[in-house]
Amino acid sequence: MGKLKTRKSAAKRFKITGTGKVRIRAAGMRHLLEHKSSKSKRNKRGTSTLSPSDIDKVKQMLPGM
Repeated sequence: MGKLKTRKSAAKRFKITGTGKVRIRAAGMRHLLEHKSSKSKRNKRGTSTLSPSDIDKVKQMLPGM
């Protein structure tokens, strides 16, 4: 059997931590920011963890990581 290929679009969006959690960036921080509240923009800063129900799907797309 050949090597498993990584889905490159997923590799750019998700990072797997050492404990197996998946880190993601919040959506909605690219443009059209002037009408969004300061609170919502502040809460979207940094990274957050993916919900446990989606972790298996993401790990399938990133076999070598």
